[in-house]
Amino acid sequence: MTRTVARRPADTIAVRPVQGPSPVAGRRRRRLHDQARAYAFLLGGLLCFALFSWYPAIRAVVIAFQKYTPGSAPEWVGTANFTRVLHDPEFGAAWRNTLTFTLLALLIGFAIPFVLALVLNELRHAKAFFRVVVYLPVMIPPVVTALLWKWFYDPDAGLANEALRFAHLPTSNWTNGADTALLSLVAVATWANMGGTVLIYLAALQSIPGELYEAAELDGASLWQRIRHVTVPQTRFVILMLMLLQIIATMQVFTEPFVITGGGPEDATVTVLYLIYKYAFLYNDFGGACALSVMLLVLLGLFSALYLRLTRSGEENA
Repeated sequence: MTRTVARRPADTIAVRPVQGPSPVAGRRRRRLHDQARAYAFLLGGLLCFALFSWYPAIRAVVIAFQKYTPGSAPEWVGTANFTRVLHDPEFGAAWRNTLTFTLLALLIGFAIPFVLALVLNELRHAKAFFRVVVYLPVMIPPVVTALLWKWFYDPDAGLANEALRFAHLPTSNWTNGADTALLSLVAVATWANMGGTVLIYLAALQSIPGELYEAAELDGASLWQRIRHVTVPQTRFVILMLMLLQIIATMQVFTEPFVITGGGPEDATVTVLYLIYKYAFLYNDFGGACALSVMLLVLLGLFSALYLRLTRSGEENA
């Protein structure tokens, strides 16, 4: 007896489609490939940054807790370096001078660039020329700037006292006087660094809609009222950012005291960074120098965190 096997019709056989690569997986692979290629291009810069920035910072924190002298094995001393630095008579003077320098730089070096930016913004002719003139000091190397001003402040043959004598005015000791040295250095730092600040302010001023000024003029607002009620509110975020950046920069002042005054007279211009230099290269005390560096790092880190927070808030509100 022959047994018949029923066959399934051909059109009822389920054919499973061939699975190709997922579009999502393909996009993910392409994104990973692009990121890997980008990091490969950045690898050289990241290595240099790690070698010359991250490693010295981490190494300084470690040495701050060690008795370290080149050529000898380091010895862990805990917080002894911090205690010794805190009891140094120059410690208080250095911080006092640094904070005074920062305050004077904010009062003088923060207002002058804003006023110059307002003047440049109102110019109708030769605006590009005056921008170059204002920015020119930034292009001069800092040491060259300090040497030029050291000659300018010379009590005997300097141009500053010569100009005062020509005008029949009393001369000054400038950087040779304990009561005028720090203020003289603030003038140097302001002249040397205000160019970039002026251009940033100028860019912020040019972004203010002209309709606001026209409406203020129609309401009878004076020049001071337009600045107070239109210019300052429209540029307050830029003003705050530059103020924080200037605090961070001025608290690291070193070139002017080192080249012009050498920390004198009578420690009137010794700053924290200059004291760090003295501990490391004059006293050969790298532990104390790194302890001071860590203190300054913590303080500047707080200002940097505030700057980043405000920047992030400004981007979210933009």
